[in-house]
Amino acid sequence: MKLLLDTCTFLWVISGDPHLSRRARSLVVDPGNEVYLSVVSAWEIVVKHALGRLPLPTDPETLVPRERERHHLESLPLDEDAALNVRRLPALHRDPFDRMLVSQAIVGGLVIVTPDRQVAQYPGRVAW
Repeated sequence: MKLLLDTCTFLWVISGDPHLSRRARSLVVDPGNEVYLSVVSAWEIVVKHALGRLPLPTDPETLVPRERERHHLESLPLDEDAALNVRRLPALHRDPFDRMLVSQAIVGGLVIVTPDRQVAQYPGRVAW
């Protein structure tokens, strides 16, 4: 299965946070799955950290690639198709980062791993 981690899911994976569901944890560690972290999540982490809304143990430029590699996550670039597909999404969620992740998941045929119930309302597959 091809999985796309929501930003909060990535942060919970790397910190061992108990908010991460058992199912999500098992999907992420299953070697049969391809697990991706979008550059959109990296951008969101940098922005929120710079605004003081996301404390991190080290700077995002070090943390994100180090943890992505440590957890065997592939980087998912943002392509034009996914960016343009956002326009077709219903206005269910106001967060532009989440909307872009949803669009990437839909365009790329990925299952998005998220606890966000609003994201689950979009056409596309969600696991939690």
